[in-house]
Amino acid sequence: MTNEAGERTRVRRPTAERRAEILRIAMETFATRGYQKASLAEIATRAGLTQAGLLHHFPSKAGLLTGVLDLRDETDISELGTERPRGLAFLRHLVETARRNTEREGIVRLYAVLAAESVTEGHPAHDYFEGRYRGLRAILVDALEEARGQGEVPGNLDVRTCASIIIATMDGLQVQWLLDPASVDMPAATETAIERLIGRPLPARA
Repeated sequence: MTNEAGERTRVRRPTAERRAEILRIAMETFATRGYQKASLAEIATRAGLTQAGLLHHFPSKAGLLTGVLDLRDETDISELGTERPRGLAFLRHLVETARRNTEREGIVRLYAVLAAESVTEGHPAHDYFEGRYRGLRAILVDALEEARGQGEVPGNLDVRTCASIIIATMDGLQVQWLLDPASVDMPAATETAIERLIGRPLPARA
């Protein structure tokens, strides 16, 4: 918007709307440049703010990163609903997650970039990803133990090792897909890998 003198003026937006826009821009910036190379000045400029204006909404770069990661988690939680699927139904859910991820490249790229960066010393997302992987393994172990208790998988299945392999497979496929999406079918490869691990087909899609 411009005034009569032709100077650009900023439109004031509700705080929640402005924060959502900043998070979207930060997500895109972190995904393409990484956390270390992305700057608050760049994010502020893209959002049409001064750096001081950006810091009014998010007091630090680390705080902005936390907001971006929280936003990503909210997406995952909304997909699961009020209660996660049980047993092999949860493994089917993972395949469907891989399918949905093919439609949200930005979130997949953000996760891949920040997860890799988080292993470096002092990275602000280190604790987040350490906790996330620990939580994912625990959920998968529970689901596999539920399936074992229901006779859906062999009784001697090493559920902890399987859980780690499934997570590693999904993360590795995401990197391959980001580099060459036309050559990698994430949901099909995820389903094949899981079925080979557990020795039986997954339930049909709901």
